Amino acid sequence: MQKAMTGAKMVVQALKDQGVEVVFGYPGGAVLPIYDEIFQQNEIRHVLVRHEQGAVHAAEGYARATGKPGVCLVTSGPGATNAVTGLTDALMDSIPIVVLTGQVPTFMIGNDAFQEADTVGITRPCTKHNWLVKETERLSDVIHQAFHVATAGRPGPVLVDIPKDVQFASAGYTPKQKARTTHYQPKVKGDLDRITELAELMAKAERPILYTGGGVINSGPAASQLLRELAEETGFPVTSTLMGLGAYPASGKQWLGMLGMHGLYEANLAMHGCDLMINIGARFDDRITGRLQDFSPRSKKAHIDIDPSSINKVIHVDIPIVGDVAHVLEDLLHVWKAQGRKVNREGLAKWWAQIEDWRAVDCLKFEQTGRTIKPQHALARLEALTRDHPDRYICTEVGQHQMWAAQYMGFDAPNRWMTSGGLGTMGYGFPASIGVQMAHPDALVINVAGEASWLMNMQEMGTAVQYRLPVKQFILNNERLGMVRQWQELLHGERYSHSWSEALPDFVKLAEAFGAKGIHCADPDTLDEAIMEMLAYDGPVIFDCLVEKHENCFPMIPSGEPHNKMLLGEASTLDAIGAKGAVLV
Repeated sequence: MQKAMTGAKMVVQALKDQGVEVVFGYPGGAVLPIYDEIFQQNEIRHVLVRHEQGAVHAAEGYARATGKPGVCLVTSGPGATNAVTGLTDALMDSIPIVVLTGQVPTFMIGNDAFQEADTVGITRPCTKHNWLVKETERLSDVIHQAFHVATAGRPGPVLVDIPKDVQFASAGYTPKQKARTTHYQPKVKGDLDRITELAELMAKAERPILYTGGGVINSGPAASQLLRELAEETGFPVTSTLMGLGAYPASGKQWLGMLGMHGLYEANLAMHGCDLMINIGARFDDRITGRLQDFSPRSKKAHIDIDPSSINKVIHVDIPIVGDVAHVLEDLLHVWKAQGRKVNREGLAKWWAQIEDWRAVDCLKFEQTGRTIKPQHALARLEALTRDHPDRYICTEVGQHQMWAAQYMGFDAPNRWMTSGGLGTMGYGFPASIGVQMAHPDALVINVAGEASWLMNMQEMGTAVQYRLPVKQFILNNERLGMVRQWQELLHGERYSHSWSEALPDFVKLAEAFGAKGIHCADPDTLDEAIMEMLAYDGPVIFDCLVEKHENCFPMIPSGEPHNKMLLGEASTLDAIGAKGAVLV
């Protein structure tokens, strides 16, 4: 017999049954019954953010750092609409989060009631699925469904909209074990014939490449381990999207670095010149592919993805394999070993010799000269001083600093790198770092930021201080919208239209106003000392690192160009053309 309880109590009980430990939220009238139930229990910890967008990004950070779904709770109307950016961000990057929103009472829906919004209609395009629950007896079942849908198959955000009268009314509670989830069971095992066909191509390939994405990390720790085993077994070079960093170790001998618009020279040229490209859990994002008709033009292409809608959506492939990355890689390795497959050693040796020539270009080389800190130098020193930390997590905002962090910071394990890839959301990194720190209280959590991005959700300093979260905000302050300014320089005749602010705060005083520690550094000679001071402090820190204002982020594939046409910085071993980099053909 089902136990009767109020809808509000059902919400809290369902979260407990799902193993939820932390909820990020902001109260309001339409969710007060749920907040009252939260007050009367101690198993679930609630984190009061300062803005609903921050709640969703914090839930994203928590999800990505743990592999478990993140949860947030917001009120109706503006509470729900403020969550839309975070929902869209999670959808683009396949992050499992469950957002619970309050709604006006069912009898008031459609009457333009106070703080009413069509939450289900507004969020339908930016969620994997959403529900408006008008009957209390359905509520617990729907919440359990929501967790299943968020985490099964390709992960993503879901939303449950709960009218206030549904929270007050009582009905029978449906436990997790009896919830209706069998209607959504994505395929996880790949087609064995296709996998066998791929193994045959791998044995013949002379210039192969493993192109990995966030799907490897989303599949769980086993997938990353199987990827490493596949790379070791074959000797194939490995590259990754922005979202896939850490799936294969950056210290690994077969690692080429990130590819794409700001990817490494050797990774992009290997992608352009390969004869077999194996896409493992990536979606052929436009920041990776460049000009579609010239993307990896001479290769046979395989694509492993759990989402069938991603197959042949952007790039037509020769071997489509729908399935979970871990399951497919396990079967691929089994087929490879069972058939006694061997790689084309002569062809592979020549391929690696070519790759080593490209590596010799040293496309990330820079020179720290003068009294102004280069942003590349700041991140190189941050990497050197933190890479041996036993439990380090890096978040970023969006812009030049994000790309420099991806280039100069190395990740040897999955779930250690949190950034907004698909949507490119300024303001993501700070609240995400709060979510990561909540998940790993004793870890070193650093958010690499630009001053413009960081200011978009600066109010979350209140959250960090209130919950004593020692998150480190490492701001590369160039007093510019750096990536916008770079594009204006390179593509718009150096017309810098509104790409800087004349009213930036004193970040040290701002930190102190919140009750945190502020550090300012503008001298390359004192940078290491300042970073160590930041790391030694046991509370939240804002580190204001004043850097070169007009530094550009290279390598860079100009918009609409193929992978073999890149801009390189002046310090590369190839001759630069002008001050803005070298065009390579």
